[in-house]
Amino acid sequence: MTDPSQRTGLAGGAGALVPSGPPTRKVLRMLPTGVAGLDAVLGGGLPEFSFNMLAGGPGAGKTTLAQQILFANATRERPALYFTVLGEPTVKMLRYQRQFSFFKPELVGSAVQYLNLSEEALSGDLSAVLERMTREVEQLNPGIIVVDSFRTIQPTPGERSMGLAPSPLPEAMALEQFVQRLALQLATWEVTSLLIGEYNEPEQRQPLFTIADGILWLTQATDRNSVVRKLQAVKVRGQAQMPGLHTFRITDDGLQVFPRISEQQADRSLAHPRAKTRVASGVPGLDDMMGGGIPSGDAVMIAGPTGTGKSTFGMQFAAEGLRRDESVVVAVFEEYPEAYLARLQAHDIDPDALVAAGKLRVSYLRPLDLSVDETLADILASVKATGASRVVIDSLTGFEIALAPTFREDFRESLYRLVGALTATGVTVFMILEALSNAPGIGFTGERVSFITDDIIVQRYVEVDGQLEKVVSVIKMRGSAHSAAFRRYRITEKGAAIGDALTGIDGLPTGSTLPRSAAP
Repeated sequence: MTDPSQRTGLAGGAGALVPSGPPTRKVLRMLPTGVAGLDAVLGGGLPEFSFNMLAGGPGAGKTTLAQQILFANATRERPALYFTVLGEPTVKMLRYQRQFSFFKPELVGSAVQYLNLSEEALSGDLSAVLERMTREVEQLNPGIIVVDSFRTIQPTPGERSMGLAPSPLPEAMALEQFVQRLALQLATWEVTSLLIGEYNEPEQRQPLFTIADGILWLTQATDRNSVVRKLQAVKVRGQAQMPGLHTFRITDDGLQVFPRISEQQADRSLAHPRAKTRVASGVPGLDDMMGGGIPSGDAVMIAGPTGTGKSTFGMQFAAEGLRRDESVVVAVFEEYPEAYLARLQAHDIDPDALVAAGKLRVSYLRPLDLSVDETLADILASVKATGASRVVIDSLTGFEIALAPTFREDFRESLYRLVGALTATGVTVFMILEALSNAPGIGFTGERVSFITDDIIVQRYVEVDGQLEKVVSVIKMRGSAHSAAFRRYRITEKGAAIGDALTGIDGLPTGSTLPRSAAP
């Protein structure tokens, strides 16, 4: 009988092979994808030696994504091997792929090898295709393999069994069997593999999706005249990927993924604690109305009709921060950065010098079909690069128009996530909103966005003694006392300045005023 002391590492009854000690966790090595934002979506990168599928319809960006991952990981010691199977000719593919900045021509032929299997595939001999791939892998010892695109292979009736016993398998079943054999073969090699295939969503039930370690699904969502590209990490074995759909763009640098805002801010430890200080607005008289200034880290919204000077207030807020040696980020949707910088010169600062010093950045976000995640990524990148403590968004109306229709429908939710993500970093956000009218009532900003902000400033036109006057009031401040008065203000070439309060007059919220003695 075996001495129990000799049965180290085992526990349980007869035949049990259960470790007696705590299991050791072996951390997978992650390969960087070279795609901005994608590593975060995958949960850290692409697991080494994993078998992955890049699926989606034509034109979704699958080939470009595979090439980007390929060049990010190819080395001369462990080259990358790219098989083309009846897709576009290799020469044609390279002609277009070399337009991207990630493409390195000096690596082609050494660290990156392209092999065309069209001859074997056209013959319909799937066994020959697999044998050729096996020979090349054994000879080159690659670190990463791409097969593009295996769904184009059409076996001939005589080769449907792929080297097995003759079988009257339908062509679709023969191709599926070939791909399963290919997947099993890839799993036996110590390589990271990517298979590109054109699939639609109902086809996800195929056995191949069960075999795959990772599945990335690329789609193009069409809404009216807008097209938005989205990516989903359907499956990533061994790590927690970000759920949901993430928008991406294809630029001169290749793919850029914009993770969902809620996922970007999942780690609340990154948020800076709010200091109990006040931020100067830069508008003479406004700080007194706000109880000493804007609480640091607040989201402030100024709302008013056209021509009331909303952008002027926002510009003075930015200029005040720059005069105090703070860094400022401005996101503009309604004018070009050059025009905004030219107007800043009226506030006794040198915007060009501040831009060169990295203290000021004006982001132009006017192109249509934006996503809110893309907008946030741009602003957060600017905040990180400059160390900004102030952010100006001019304006929310322009932001909504710039969004793709699919995101415009959920504008309130999108804005809520955007503001929450920004204030979590500790910056003070100053947002500008175009009021649709000077209509009667207290609902100056509407129910759509007012709940999102900490502080609300409203501007209005009122008639006083037959003259049109501009008035400003603070109608909301969370956790802070503030003035409830309506005060006149004027806008000059040097900016806005707040004057005296309007007294003895009723009807100010409606815009049609009456002396208090004459009010009904």
